[in-house]
Amino acid sequence: MKPAGRAGNYVQQAKGYSAFIPKPLPPDPPIKLNPELILLLSDADQALARLDGLSSILPNPDLFVAMYVKHEAVLSSQIEGTQSTLEDVLKFDAGAKKKGTTPSDLGEIFNYIDAMNYGLERVKTFPLSLRLIREIHEKLMKNVRGGQKTPGEFRRSQNWIGSRNCPLKEAGYVPPPVFEMRKALDNFEKFLHQEQTYPILIQCGLIHAQFETIHPFLDGNGRVGRLLITFILCHQKILQLPLLYLSHYLKAHKVEYYDRLMAIRNEGDWENWLRFFLKGVHTVSIKANETARKILNLQKEQKEIIYQKMGNSKLGSKLHEFLFKKPFINSQIVQKQLDCSPATSAKLLNNFVELNILKETTGGKRYRQYRFFSYLDLFSP
Repeated sequence: MKPAGRAGNYVQQAKGYSAFIPKPLPPDPPIKLNPELILLLSDADQALARLDGLSSILPNPDLFVAMYVKHEAVLSSQIEGTQSTLEDVLKFDAGAKKKGTTPSDLGEIFNYIDAMNYGLERVKTFPLSLRLIREIHEKLMKNVRGGQKTPGEFRRSQNWIGSRNCPLKEAGYVPPPVFEMRKALDNFEKFLHQEQTYPILIQCGLIHAQFETIHPFLDGNGRVGRLLITFILCHQKILQLPLLYLSHYLKAHKVEYYDRLMAIRNEGDWENWLRFFLKGVHTVSIKANETARKILNLQKEQKEIIYQKMGNSKLGSKLHEFLFKKPFINSQIVQKQLDCSPATSAKLLNNFVELNILKETTGGKRYRQYRFFSYLDLFSP
């Protein structure tokens, strides 16, 4: 049994509901680093270190990172209810919008990408802080669903979590009222800046859970909380490049994710949350490592095929390299990127279709779109 009130307490409010008032980090009594938790921490650390080492052998790590940021943006937004997919985002980039894809869905995803890239630049020279968190939130919520809910500002009213349109008194979880929220945020920022109490991955798990418990924004808390994990790892130089994204794991285990967070509040059960979190880091690190190696193999195999069938074609090599940046393309994009004629562009695309590198997706004779299917399949669920 975990000590009652270890993470905080529910306090009855004047309007008849109970809100949770979190205690400051680190937990008291301290986290029990038993043999199982230590082993999980070791496994996660090793998998993360192997992933970080891989960044030094990728021929163009920025392309890999850009694709992973898009993938994370899609999955993190899907946890919050968006329907757009990674291919929707890439098609939009290529000028091929998919019918039924709402602008607001895509807007949320592109905002997430902007917020991620902005935060990664900021943490190079600016400390993790409440100010930075507000800046990230403003980027995330600008002109999208929830954008009317004071982007970049901590809430000034009570929020709650529950089924759609459920009243406050029937909420599954009610975060701290505004006055208590401000105190909790002050303590949260102090924990961000104080000397490490636990290994960095334990710190990340504590910080993410505490942020979700405080729930300081009217909307976007989950996405900001997940972004914080990557920012911390990059800020602490655990990762040279932002290669770890937990949304795939959290989306696949969504019910357990929420249950583990509630168990912290209701039972003070930090340990089982950390077990879940570390398993996620381990799983996602291994998956990302495998994907990166498959990309390397794909690049090598297709380069050989292009050389065998097209000889030392500079345009063919340039187009192949470009596909890893833009896996959905059309003739106009190729003309602009390679500075070539429409006839040359059409010939290159036909060659790549014949080599089974691209697939034409429209079936028409005009306005054709092409899909770099072997690469995209590596990012399928």
